[in-house]
Amino acid sequence: MRHLRFSAMIGSIVLSIAVAFTVSLPAHAQGLPPHLIQTVTDRDIYEGMLELGFLVTPVLETPDCGLAYENVKNCVVRVQMGNAHGSGIIWEMTPEEIVIVTNKHVLDYWNEKNSYVHFLGEYDVDAQILGVSKQYDIGFLTVDSGQFNYMELQELRSARADLDVYAELEQGDLMFSIDSGSKTESAQYYEGTVEDTHLYIEDFEAYMLYGHGFAKAGMSGGGTFDGRGFLIGMTTGGTLQNETAGVPLPDIMEAYEEIMEETAFTD
Repeated sequence: MRHLRFSAMIGSIVLSIAVAFTVSLPAHAQGLPPHLIQTVTDRDIYEGMLELGFLVTPVLETPDCGLAYENVKNCVVRVQMGNAHGSGIIWEMTPEEIVIVTNKHVLDYWNEKNSYVHFLGEYDVDAQILGVSKQYDIGFLTVDSGQFNYMELQELRSARADLDVYAELEQGDLMFSIDSGSKTESAQYYEGTVEDTHLYIEDFEAYMLYGHGFAKAGMSGGGTFDGRGFLIGMTTGGTLQNETAGVPLPDIMEAYEEIMEETAFTD
């Protein structure tokens, strides 16, 4: 159940479509209405967009963090827990649910009585913990997509992730991290550069995506993207010397596969 509702509908209006055709009719049948062969509902349109990959964030041909941010901002959410908040990434969308990935340490504060997920369209929805990784600082939330109407769902995007793109990252490549904002601040992005895609950092006791950029409280669990808009990691920490550390994309993928296997086994 939603905590807040739109004051105005956001996004384009998609109308149900009726597909019809006419055929040559004998003289006595002239004037009959065309034969209706199919009716497409809003749900059909949404599920079709999912199937065709239209609800995955688009990417650029050449790096441009500002343009890439506009493409990916609808895949980053705020994870609100009472007065505390972190960030999250829309990892996967299905007809039944939206899966959010965030840091496991963010979910340490999760309480279903006063916690919810805030989407960029200015609405808040309930969520449940899907699972947390035993090895990495990664956890997943699941959101029942029935809390949205289909026009709202068509405005959301899941992050585009590609292991080949991650493997090709080099020192000095552009990247940016997104701050999901707070109850009083708007979302924004911070540009940086990749320094190392697999650096062991003792404070995290893990190999991390290390870069130069900016991170602050509340950005944990948010997306780190390359300059074209591919998800490359999950922002986890930063220093006053403008160093950032994030969970690498391969670890997120591994954690999700493990949790989905565990969920399937328990079901």
